[in-house]
Amino acid sequence: MTHLESIASSAVRAAIKVKASVIICFTSSGRAARLIAKYRPTMPAISVVIPRLKTNQLRWSFTGAFEARQSLIVRGLFPMLADPRHPAESTGATNESVLKVALEYGKAAGVIKTHDRVVVCQKVGDASVVKIIELED
Repeated sequence: MTHLESIASSAVRAAIKVKASVIICFTSSGRAARLIAKYRPTMPAISVVIPRLKTNQLRWSFTGAFEARQSLIVRGLFPMLADPRHPAESTGATNESVLKVALEYGKAAGVIKTHDRVVVCQKVGDASVVKIIELED
């Protein structure tokens, strides 16, 4: 079992144990979100794809739309493309702003309500983090 797979299984087990309403996974390639879906969680998972800046010496472009589209065919995943102005190696404040956007997306989709528990799976620096948050008003 790889490191990423153990983080994904831990996120699903934690979500089931605390009766979370949704799992939010930050990913740049979509692999972490697909691994979460592999463990068949009973709740939906929001895959927040963080775009990466790419250049071919003449023009700049962002990757991530393809990865978000690929997540559409995976059972239980709701893909969301993050704002490209937020870099992949972002600070804690930027992560919090992307998390707020993901929570608003979940509320608009009808999978998150107030006072729900949410499991967030993300990578901060070199460490992978699974955290449980409870939403307020």
